[in-house]
Amino acid sequence: MADRKPIESWLTDMDGVLIHEGVPIPGADAFLQKLKESGRPFLVLTNNSIYTPRDLHARLRRMGLDVPIENIWTSALATAKFLDVQRPCGSAYVIGEAGLTTALHDIGYILTDHEPDYVVLGETRTYSFEAMTKAVRLINDGARFICTNPDETGPSTEGPLPATGAVAALITKATGKQPYFAGKPNPLMMRTGLNAIGAHSETSAMIGDRMDTDVLAGMEAGMQTFLVLTGLTRADQIENFPYRPSHVVDSIADLVDRI
Repeated sequence: MADRKPIESWLTDMDGVLIHEGVPIPGADAFLQKLKESGRPFLVLTNNSIYTPRDLHARLRRMGLDVPIENIWTSALATAKFLDVQRPCGSAYVIGEAGLTTALHDIGYILTDHEPDYVVLGETRTYSFEAMTKAVRLINDGARFICTNPDETGPSTEGPLPATGAVAALITKATGKQPYFAGKPNPLMMRTGLNAIGAHSETSAMIGDRMDTDVLAGMEAGMQTFLVLTGLTRADQIENFPYRPSHVVDSIADLVDRI
């Protein structure tokens, strides 16, 4: 591997890296504490668009992990940033929760079901047939189709749940229109996140537990990538992909001394 510049900023996924089913992964607290003490720019990322950064800050704090609000970057924020550049002060019909609606409100978007510029699909635990039908009709009438992330399933204590990608497939089947996904593995989410903390890809690293989202997005954004084996991708699955992470480690605990 070609020599890389020293890592000056860190991006890390949340689920499967820092926490697992609501419980901190050993070493996560030490890693975050070391980052804060070092003064290095960092972001905790999630493709989940349900929660606002303030919500996530509170949830993580209850688990014993202190992540400042300004260090949290979600697919909802990446989607809002994308739309603000594409069509400032536009309008959208939104299927999603407060994380997404708040992000769009904050950029001056009008949320409406009357001739919106976009249909924006995000994560929710209460997908309704009525809302999906409305989305299909608006897209057929000319609204552009945007999704926060392509994840087809999400975790729960009872097992996998249908997620944004699965619902997007339903709407695509009904309309013939493919959505634009703003979240991982789109490197757009990484680049907008890096811009938010004033970091550069050549001196940044991405830590994740999934080859198909975290590692792919980090690689395509030009970052070093670390795959941790505490989440979805197992060590024996790495060779199934046509690309590799820069490094493979057992867990976040192995990276505390790299800061």
